[in-house]
Amino acid sequence: MSPAVRGILITIAVAFLAGLCGVWIGKSLFAPPAAPLDLHQAVHRDLNLNADQRQRISALEHDFALRRQAFELEMRAANADLAAAIREEHGYGPHVAAAVERFHHAMGQLQIETIQHVFAMREVVSADQKARFDNIVSSALTAERK
Repeated sequence: MSPAVRGILITIAVAFLAGLCGVWIGKSLFAPPAAPLDLHQAVHRDLNLNADQRQRISALEHDFALRRQAFELEMRAANADLAAAIREEHGYGPHVAAAVERFHHAMGQLQIETIQHVFAMREVVSADQKARFDNIVSSALTAERK
């Protein structure tokens, strides 16, 4: 095998591994939180909601889904800015820092909205259901399954 062919094969292998690492890092760092979906499923499944509660919680879920989608779009746009900044600066420069800050801001706002949404749902459940609701929330946040 000639040195040129060997160099090309090594370059392809390194690029492939770098791509895999990029996907893993992206999924690890930038994946949206899964807790709201698990929380919603558990609330509907485990709290024995009455018709009025189901309707009110469904309305809250619909409104929250729209807000969550807006923040997820903002995070994707921030990631696109980050990709462009990395291509441009080739280091941790001001454009990279700004894109990271944009992403962190959107992610932080999503977390605040999520917490506010959880408390809004808590207001819908009865006093008897609140303890179970709190356990569901705690389990969702700590990835415990009860």
